[in-house]
Amino acid sequence: MKKLLRLLLGCLFKVRARGLAQLQFSGPSLILPNHVSFLDAVLLYAWLPGNVCFVVNTAIAGKISFLLRFVEHITVDPLNPYSLKKIINMVKNGQPVVFFPEGRLTMTGGLMKVYNGAGMIVLRSNAAIYPVILRGTEFSKVTRITDKMQTRWFPQVDIFAGPPVELAVDPSIPMRRQKKVLSDKILALLQENAFQARHQAEKSGNLFDRLLEVNKLYGAGAIAAEDIGGKISRRQLIMGSYALAGKLRAELAEEDCVGVLLPNSIGHIVALFSLFYLAKTPAILNFSAGAANNVNCSQTANVKTILTSRQFIEKGNFHDLAAALGQVARLIYLEDVKEQIGFTDKISAFGNYLSCAKAKGEGRLILFTSGSESKPKGVVLKHANILANLNQIASIIDYTPRDKMLNALPMFHSLGLTGGTFLPLLGGFQLFLYPTPLHYKIIPEIIYDRNVTVVIGTPTFLAGYGKYAHPYDFYSIRYVLAGGEKLKDEVRILWQEKFGLRIFEGYGATETAPVLSIGTPLFYKTGTTGRMFPGIKWRLEEVPGIENGGNLLVQGPNVMEGYMLADKGFSPAADWYDCGDIVTIDEEGFVSIKSRLKRFAKISGEMVSLDAVEKTAEKCFGTEQNAAINMPDAKKGEKILLYTTNKTASKQALREFLSKSGESMLSMPADIVIVEKLPLLGSGKTDYVTLKTLAQKDAE
Repeated sequence: MKKLLRLLLGCLFKVRARGLAQLQFSGPSLILPNHVSFLDAVLLYAWLPGNVCFVVNTAIAGKISFLLRFVEHITVDPLNPYSLKKIINMVKNGQPVVFFPEGRLTMTGGLMKVYNGAGMIVLRSNAAIYPVILRGTEFSKVTRITDKMQTRWFPQVDIFAGPPVELAVDPSIPMRRQKKVLSDKILALLQENAFQARHQAEKSGNLFDRLLEVNKLYGAGAIAAEDIGGKISRRQLIMGSYALAGKLRAELAEEDCVGVLLPNSIGHIVALFSLFYLAKTPAILNFSAGAANNVNCSQTANVKTILTSRQFIEKGNFHDLAAALGQVARLIYLEDVKEQIGFTDKISAFGNYLSCAKAKGEGRLILFTSGSESKPKGVVLKHANILANLNQIASIIDYTPRDKMLNALPMFHSLGLTGGTFLPLLGGFQLFLYPTPLHYKIIPEIIYDRNVTVVIGTPTFLAGYGKYAHPYDFYSIRYVLAGGEKLKDEVRILWQEKFGLRIFEGYGATETAPVLSIGTPLFYKTGTTGRMFPGIKWRLEEVPGIENGGNLLVQGPNVMEGYMLADKGFSPAADWYDCGDIVTIDEEGFVSIKSRLKRFAKISGEMVSLDAVEKTAEKCFGTEQNAAINMPDAKKGEKILLYTTNKTASKQALREFLSKSGESMLSMPADIVIVEKLPLLGSGKTDYVTLKTLAQKDAE
């Protein structure tokens, strides 16, 4: 019967099973699958090896009693705590048991909470856990999310079995705590395997090919993106990319890397995906960084051609920037190319669309480091790195096609590109692109008017939106995702008290495509950036002079391919990526960022955190902006300069505050400089390079 059922289901759902050879049950064995649809148990019965026992809710068992006559099963009442004893005894006796730890069908398409009962079974039986992930059944007609998904009768289904794991817990902690710890570990294990199921099923190393898959899964006619000028469907996005690629193919035939100088717009994403289709490497330039910086970036990446827009140059008053770039590269204006696209080009694009023409090879792109601490470098990211990061996000955040994201972060910002642009485009939900994050009054109105459910931004920009928004503007929001800088308590509290929303803080780097960790509703702790993503290995290196925390190094499929360096060319990434951040990771796995390693001053042999100096200044002077830098000093090795926008700030007031609070006088700056405003990068971060340049000039 199992063979017949497997043959039938295999034909109908094109089932792909991976990792089943790892299901070698010996000793106490507990099989823990995710729960996506009413098909799950049937699929598992057909594909799991041997004679396994299914745990069935008594209410459901009564409705399918005829089918259960052919299946080894045990019925339990979830409201009766003694029901777990039956399961524990069966597992102890060597019977492999299938137990759905979420206890219900998903209402989001992603993993939901894991009940402590799963931890109790593992604790009492010492069972080996066999994680199994089902994918694809969320698109079937027998889910509880038919209102969120474009369902079909026979979607393709993947069954992924991870390696068995034995989980341990500290026996000295209270029993209730042991169950909770084990249940959290089980959820983390399922998230890890949910990522691996996605990652190992990846068919292509090109983002354009992923867009083709999304088009089939979520509908060609659905809106993919919207900007202040209009909307574009997935079909139009793909056909527009084919058409533009057709015109650019001959122009770019001899070039591998192409510069892109564009704002957040539909035209920008069409340009990117046309380059992806041609397997060209876009180098996304930071138009806010000035002419000299962009010329340097273009030369570093060996850019000979730059795609831009006349309207963008005109409205942004970037004539000097365009003139400077025109000295080192050819500028192609998209308006000119669009005028050249004729009927035959559109027919050719339509033909490519019908045949689902795939990209001409694996893809890469180049982003440039912000330059907040040093000269910008080109970060070379393979599309496989970005796809891995998208899969990591998908394994822990429950977005659906019903969501809509607003992204005002520029695409030269790694968070704005991956999290703000590719995540919605390739995750199957809508994207609204806004050209600048600085319109603090307009953006809340857009969120309200468009019923936005996901907002992404740096804490600086989120503080601006929170200040000017009406308390009801954000009624539709499900997720507020922050990254790029440390989330300040006043911003977190503002959003919590004014809008009733938690900001989920993330952490990462351009070199990691970019996210490494983020808080979620399932794993959240105030003041942390959540837990490390599935698929990430990490270690902390001891730093002399720093007792609490260490320098973070990571490995993972989302870590960059390498750097493009000025006058040196490509430099491959090391085995471990050095994040350059002082980090602590607690016993539950929550990550806390203490400071940049470079954001320390060594004064009389003691390491002093410049971030801590800024926080102390905030406490003393109020919430005005403060920025601390370190400069050479003949007597103490280094000294600290504090720049502040507080007009009444003084060394005397800060010295008295340090004395009363009992904090170290090593945090006392050598001088305080009052400025009208702090220089900022396009990402919203403080521009410390400019401050150091100013300090050097003043010293001269």
